[in-house]
Amino acid sequence: MLSQLFELPFALRWMALILLIGLRYFLVASIFFLIFYVALKQKWRGWKIQAKSPSGQDYKREILFSSLTIIIFSVHALCVFNPTVVPYTNMYKSIGDYGWAYFFFSLVLILFIHDTYFYWMHRVIHHPKLYKLFHLTHHKSTNPSPWAALAFHPLEAVLESGIISLLVFTIPVHRFTILLFLFIMMIYNVYGHLGYELYPRGFSKNWFGKWINTSVNHNMHHQFVHGNYGLYFLFWDRFMGTLQTDYDEHFEQATTPPSPKSTNT
Repeated sequence: MLSQLFELPFALRWMALILLIGLRYFLVASIFFLIFYVALKQKWRGWKIQAKSPSGQDYKREILFSSLTIIIFSVHALCVFNPTVVPYTNMYKSIGDYGWAYFFFSLVLILFIHDTYFYWMHRVIHHPKLYKLFHLTHHKSTNPSPWAALAFHPLEAVLESGIISLLVFTIPVHRFTILLFLFIMMIYNVYGHLGYELYPRGFSKNWFGKWINTSVNHNMHHQFVHGNYGLYFLFWDRFMGTLQTDYDEHFEQATTPPSPKSTNT
Protein backbone atom coordinates (compact mmCIF):
# COMPACT_ATOMS: atom_id res chain seq x y z
CA MET A 1 0.00 0.00 0.00
CA LEU A 2 2.71 2.47 0.99
CA SER A 3 4.86 1.56 -2.01
CA GLN A 4 1.95 2.19 -4.38
CA LEU A 5 1.19 5.45 -2.62
CA PHE A 6 4.69 6.77 -3.25
CA GLU A 7 4.45 6.05 -6.95
CA LEU A 8 1.96 8.91 -7.20
CA PRO A 9 3.04 12.47 -8.15
CA PHE A 10 4.13 14.54 -5.15
CA ALA A 11 0.92 16.60 -4.80
CA LEU A 12 -1.34 13.55 -5.03
CA ARG A 13 0.94 11.64 -2.67
CA TRP A 14 0.70 14.36 -0.03
CA MET A 15 -3.06 14.70 -0.48
CA ALA A 16 -3.47 10.94 -0.12
CA LEU A 17 -1.51 10.92 3.13
CA ILE A 18 -3.55 13.80 4.54
CA LEU A 19 -6.74 11.94 3.64
CA LEU A 20 -5.45 8.67 5.11
CA ILE A 21 -4.38 10.22 8.42
CA GLY A 22 -7.42 12.49 8.55
CA LEU A 23 -9.81 9.63 7.89
CA ARG A 24 -8.35 7.69 10.80
CA TYR A 25 -8.86 10.66 13.15
CA PHE A 26 -12.30 11.77 11.98
CA LEU A 27 -13.66 8.22 11.70
CA VAL A 28 -12.66 7.12 15.20
CA ALA A 29 -13.38 10.44 16.93
CA SER A 30 -16.75 10.90 15.23
CA ILE A 31 -17.93 7.39 16.14
CA PHE A 32 -17.15 7.93 19.83
CA PHE A 33 -18.52 11.49 19.75
CA LEU A 34 -21.80 10.49 18.12
CA ILE A 35 -22.32 7.66 20.60
CA PHE A 36 -21.41 9.44 23.83
CA TYR A 37 -22.10 13.11 23.07
CA VAL A 38 -25.15 12.84 20.80
CA ALA A 39 -27.08 9.55 20.73
CA LEU A 40 -26.70 8.60 24.40
CA LYS A 41 -25.84 11.97 25.91
CA GLN A 42 -28.89 12.22 28.14
CA LYS A 43 -28.99 8.55 29.08
CA TRP A 44 -25.35 8.42 30.14
CA ARG A 45 -24.78 11.93 31.41
CA GLY A 46 -24.54 10.62 34.98
CA TRP A 47 -21.50 8.58 33.92
CA LYS A 48 -19.52 11.54 32.58
CA ILE A 49 -16.17 11.94 34.35
CA GLN A 50 -16.62 15.72 34.50
CA ALA A 51 -20.33 16.52 34.65
CA LYS A 52 -20.15 19.56 32.38
CA SER A 53 -19.81 18.97 28.65
CA PRO A 54 -17.24 20.91 26.58
CA SER A 55 -18.55 23.93 24.69
CA GLY A 56 -18.95 24.30 20.95
CA GLN A 57 -15.88 26.53 20.94
CA ASP A 58 -13.91 23.75 22.60
CA TYR A 59 -14.90 21.35 19.83
CA LYS A 60 -13.95 23.85 17.13
CA ARG A 61 -10.53 24.51 18.70
CA GLU A 62 -9.83 20.80 19.11
CA ILE A 63 -10.77 20.00 15.51
CA LEU A 64 -8.76 22.97 14.17
CA PHE A 65 -5.54 22.01 15.93
CA SER A 66 -6.09 18.32 15.19
CA SER A 67 -6.36 19.24 11.50
CA LEU A 68 -3.03 21.08 11.73
CA THR A 69 -1.55 18.00 13.40
CA ILE A 70 -2.80 15.82 10.55
CA ILE A 71 -0.95 18.03 8.06
CA ILE A 72 2.25 17.87 10.12
CA PHE A 73 1.96 14.09 10.46
CA SER A 74 1.53 13.84 6.68
CA VAL A 75 4.74 15.82 6.08
CA HIS A 76 6.62 13.52 8.42
CA ALA A 77 5.18 10.49 6.61
CA LEU A 78 6.27 11.96 3.27
CA CYS A 79 9.83 12.03 4.55
CA VAL A 80 10.04 8.73 6.42
CA PHE A 81 8.22 6.55 3.88
CA ASN A 82 9.81 8.10 0.82
CA PRO A 83 11.35 5.40 -1.43
CA THR A 84 14.74 7.14 -1.22
CA VAL A 85 14.67 6.95 2.60
CA VAL A 86 13.08 3.51 3.14
CA PRO A 87 16.28 1.55 2.23
CA TYR A 88 17.99 3.17 5.22
CA THR A 89 15.24 2.08 7.62
CA ASN A 90 14.53 -1.33 9.18
CA MET A 91 11.15 -1.70 7.47
CA TYR A 92 10.61 -5.02 5.70
CA LYS A 93 8.03 -6.14 3.12
CA SER A 94 7.58 -9.87 3.64
CA ILE A 95 6.23 -11.24 6.92
CA GLY A 96 8.18 -14.40 6.13
CA ASP A 97 11.42 -12.47 6.71
CA TYR A 98 10.86 -12.56 10.48
CA GLY A 99 7.78 -14.77 10.83
CA TRP A 100 4.33 -14.27 12.30
CA ALA A 101 5.54 -14.61 15.90
CA TYR A 102 7.81 -11.60 15.51
CA PHE A 103 5.07 -9.72 13.63
CA PHE A 104 2.75 -9.87 16.64
CA PHE A 105 5.59 -9.46 19.15
CA SER A 106 6.76 -6.33 17.35
CA LEU A 107 3.30 -4.78 17.66
CA VAL A 108 3.32 -5.28 21.43
CA LEU A 109 6.91 -4.05 21.61
CA ILE A 110 5.98 -0.92 19.68
CA LEU A 111 3.25 -0.09 22.20
CA PHE A 112 5.77 -0.29 25.04
CA ILE A 113 8.33 1.78 23.12
CA HIS A 114 5.72 4.39 22.26
CA ASP A 115 4.50 4.54 25.85
CA THR A 116 8.06 5.15 27.04
CA TYR A 117 8.68 7.76 24.34
CA PHE A 118 5.40 9.51 25.13
CA TYR A 119 5.88 9.49 28.91
CA TRP A 120 9.29 11.15 28.85
CA MET A 121 8.48 13.53 26.01
CA HIS A 122 5.28 14.46 27.86
CA ARG A 123 7.11 15.14 31.10
CA VAL A 124 9.72 17.26 29.35
CA ILE A 125 7.17 19.53 27.69
CA HIS A 126 5.53 20.06 31.08
CA HIS A 127 8.69 21.87 32.16
CA PRO A 128 7.76 25.50 32.92
CA LYS A 129 10.11 26.80 30.22
CA LEU A 130 8.52 24.59 27.54
CA TYR A 131 4.93 24.20 28.64
CA LYS A 132 3.42 27.37 27.15
CA LEU A 133 5.25 26.97 23.86
CA PHE A 134 4.66 23.26 23.29
CA HIS A 135 1.82 21.93 25.40
CA LEU A 136 -0.55 24.67 26.57
CA THR A 137 -2.65 24.33 23.41
CA HIS A 138 -3.51 20.73 24.26
CA HIS A 139 -4.28 21.63 27.87
CA LYS A 140 -6.82 24.25 26.88
CA SER A 141 -9.08 21.19 26.83
CA THR A 142 -9.44 20.97 30.61
CA ASN A 143 -12.53 18.85 29.99
CA PRO A 144 -11.51 17.01 26.80
CA SER A 145 -13.71 15.43 24.17
CA PRO A 146 -12.83 12.80 21.54
CA TRP A 147 -11.88 15.65 19.19
CA ALA A 148 -8.97 16.56 21.51
CA ALA A 149 -7.05 13.42 20.58
CA LEU A 150 -4.73 15.24 18.13
CA ALA A 151 -5.28 18.82 19.28
CA PHE A 152 -1.59 19.74 19.60
CA HIS A 153 0.41 22.87 19.03
CA PRO A 154 2.38 22.38 15.78
CA LEU A 155 5.63 22.09 17.74
CA GLU A 156 4.19 19.35 19.92
CA ALA A 157 2.81 17.64 16.81
CA VAL A 158 6.37 17.42 15.45
CA LEU A 159 7.49 15.73 18.68
CA GLU A 160 4.49 13.39 18.65
CA SER A 161 5.28 12.28 15.09
CA GLY A 162 8.87 11.45 16.06
CA ILE A 163 7.86 8.02 17.35
CA ILE A 164 7.59 6.74 13.76
CA SER A 165 11.15 7.73 12.93
CA LEU A 166 12.36 6.17 16.16
CA LEU A 167 10.65 2.89 15.35
CA VAL A 168 11.63 2.45 11.70
CA PHE A 169 15.28 3.31 12.34
CA THR A 170 15.73 1.10 15.42
CA ILE A 171 13.76 -2.17 15.10
CA PRO A 172 12.65 -4.39 12.22
CA VAL A 173 9.05 -3.43 11.53
CA HIS A 174 6.62 -4.54 8.85
CA ARG A 175 4.70 -1.82 7.02
CA PHE A 176 1.33 -3.28 8.02
CA THR A 177 2.48 -3.35 11.66
CA ILE A 178 2.93 0.42 11.46
CA LEU A 179 -0.54 0.91 10.02
CA LEU A 180 -2.05 -1.36 12.67
CA PHE A 181 -0.14 0.43 15.42
CA LEU A 182 -1.33 3.84 14.21
CA PHE A 183 -4.93 2.66 14.23
CA ILE A 184 -4.61 1.25 17.77
CA MET A 185 -2.94 4.47 18.86
CA MET A 186 -5.82 6.52 17.46
CA ILE A 187 -8.47 4.41 19.18
CA TYR A 188 -6.70 4.55 22.55
CA ASN A 189 -5.97 8.25 22.21
CA VAL A 190 -9.62 9.01 21.52
CA TYR A 191 -10.65 6.78 24.44
CA GLY A 192 -8.22 8.66 26.70
CA HIS A 193 -9.96 11.94 25.84
CA LEU A 194 -13.47 10.49 25.77
CA GLY A 195 -14.71 11.96 29.04
CA TYR A 196 -16.31 8.61 29.95
CA GLU A 197 -14.73 5.51 31.48
CA LEU A 198 -15.18 2.24 29.60
CA TYR A 199 -13.30 -0.10 31.95
CA PRO A 200 -15.37 -1.68 34.77
CA ARG A 201 -15.46 -0.68 38.40
CA GLY A 202 -12.45 -1.97 40.34
CA PHE A 203 -10.27 -2.19 37.23
CA SER A 204 -7.73 0.37 38.49
CA LYS A 205 -6.94 -1.80 41.52
CA ASN A 206 -6.73 -5.31 40.08
CA TRP A 207 -3.46 -7.03 39.16
CA PHE A 208 -3.81 -6.16 35.47
CA GLY A 209 -5.72 -2.90 35.46
CA LYS A 210 -3.33 -1.14 37.84
CA TRP A 211 -0.80 -1.04 34.98
CA ILE A 212 -3.21 0.14 32.27
CA ASN A 213 -3.93 3.78 31.51
CA THR A 214 -7.59 4.76 31.59
CA SER A 215 -9.81 7.59 30.45
CA VAL A 216 -10.21 8.67 34.09
CA ASN A 217 -6.45 8.78 34.51
CA HIS A 218 -5.87 10.99 31.47
CA ASN A 219 -8.92 13.12 32.23
CA MET A 220 -7.37 13.90 35.61
CA HIS A 221 -4.21 14.99 33.80
CA HIS A 222 -6.22 17.47 31.74
CA GLN A 223 -8.20 18.67 34.74
CA PHE A 224 -5.30 19.08 37.18
CA VAL A 225 -2.43 19.58 34.65
CA HIS A 226 0.32 17.63 36.41
CA GLY A 227 0.91 13.90 36.90
CA ASN A 228 -0.51 10.91 35.00
CA TYR A 229 1.80 11.27 32.00
CA GLY A 230 1.44 7.79 30.45
CA LEU A 231 -0.35 6.84 27.24
CA TYR A 232 -1.21 3.12 27.21
CA PHE A 233 0.28 1.98 30.50
CA LEU A 234 0.98 3.21 34.03
CA PHE A 235 4.39 1.55 34.49
CA TRP A 236 6.37 4.78 34.26
CA ASP A 237 3.87 6.79 36.31
CA ARG A 238 3.99 4.23 39.11
CA PHE A 239 7.77 3.70 38.97
CA MET A 240 8.52 7.46 38.83
CA GLY A 241 5.92 8.48 41.42
CA THR A 242 3.95 10.68 39.03
CA LEU A 243 0.61 8.90 39.37
CA GLN A 244 -1.85 11.18 41.13
CA THR A 245 -2.46 9.80 44.60
CA ASP A 246 -6.26 9.98 44.43
CA TYR A 247 -6.51 8.24 41.06
CA ASP A 248 -8.21 5.11 42.44
CA GLU A 249 -10.82 7.24 44.22
CA HIS A 250 -11.58 9.16 41.03
CA PHE A 251 -11.81 5.92 39.08
CA GLU A 252 -14.24 4.36 41.55
CA GLN A 253 -16.37 7.50 41.53
CA ALA A 254 -16.50 7.54 37.72
CA THR A 255 -17.46 3.86 37.52
CA THR A 256 -20.00 3.81 40.34
CA PRO A 257 -23.58 3.65 39.00
CA PRO A 258 -25.19 7.08 39.32
CA SER A 259 -28.22 7.34 41.55
CA PRO A 260 -31.61 7.64 39.83
CA LYS A 261 -31.89 11.17 41.21
CA SER A 262 -28.62 12.30 39.62
CA THR A 263 -29.58 10.93 36.20
CA ASN A 264 -33.02 12.51 36.17
CA THR A 265 -32.18 16.01 37.35
